[in-house]
Amino acid sequence: MDLLSLDFLILAGVMLAAGAATGVLAGVFGVGGGALMVPVLFEVFGLLGVADQVRMQLAVGTSLAIIIPTSVRSYLGHRARGAVDMTLLRNWAVPIVLGVVLGAGIARFAPPSVFMGVFVFVAGVNAIKLISGTRRWDIASDLPGGLLLRAYGGVIGLLSSLIGIGGGQVANIIMTLHGRAIHQAVATSAGIGVLISIPGTFGYILAGLGQPGLPVDALGYVSLMGVMLFVPTTVLTANLGVRLAHALSRRSLEMAFGVFLAIVSVRFLYAMFAG
Repeated sequence: MDLLSLDFLILAGVMLAAGAATGVLAGVFGVGGGALMVPVLFEVFGLLGVADQVRMQLAVGTSLAIIIPTSVRSYLGHRARGAVDMTLLRNWAVPIVLGVVLGAGIARFAPPSVFMGVFVFVAGVNAIKLISGTRRWDIASDLPGGLLLRAYGGVIGLLSSLIGIGGGQVANIIMTLHGRAIHQAVATSAGIGVLISIPGTFGYILAGLGQPGLPVDALGYVSLMGVMLFVPTTVLTANLGVRLAHALSRRSLEMAFGVFLAIVSVRFLYAMFAG
């Protein structure tokens, strides 16, 4: 076996392992796993020689494509348990999709550090809130109605499409700060991942068509090789995560999600300051 074949097998193994971890994350926390996938894909594409000017966009677009089956499987699992707030999901559907479309349109021009910084602040505050168990930081006892509720949906879609996540992190933050139980927030976020990943993927495909520096397997800003290597293990392990989420107590799930958010925040901080 030559060195090139060995390198490819190692990269394929890393993608398969990361895909398995992503599936569990999707089920446990109602997230698509983009916070894990984007940095892994970014490094893998670097090792494969993808041009720096399209590397981040390719990682984000590929992450959104991978999230599609993961989010669908996670959502169906949570819905079967009756944990999804379908009324909220219907109210957020249109503004989330509009936010995703806007994000896909501006992602190639916006500096990633701006959105990473916003996420680090919001996720860091919520991580402290969840780990400490305090209710003193709650914004309200329930979500608002009308235009403000829809504005929340637009923000979820916009930020999620710009950094390649399924929306679970942002939606969980908003819902738990408004008095919603963590189990309901996790389950509903799984449905949000479906609303974000499908239009987001098509948006990144269109945004990347004809761009120089993309690998031969890319369809716009989506790597078909990355999708094929990630999807099998994410789909296989998503239901394991759903079962684990419903087996945990409310406090255990809050602690687990708080630690998860803290880890993601550190990862974004490193990406911002490491250059």
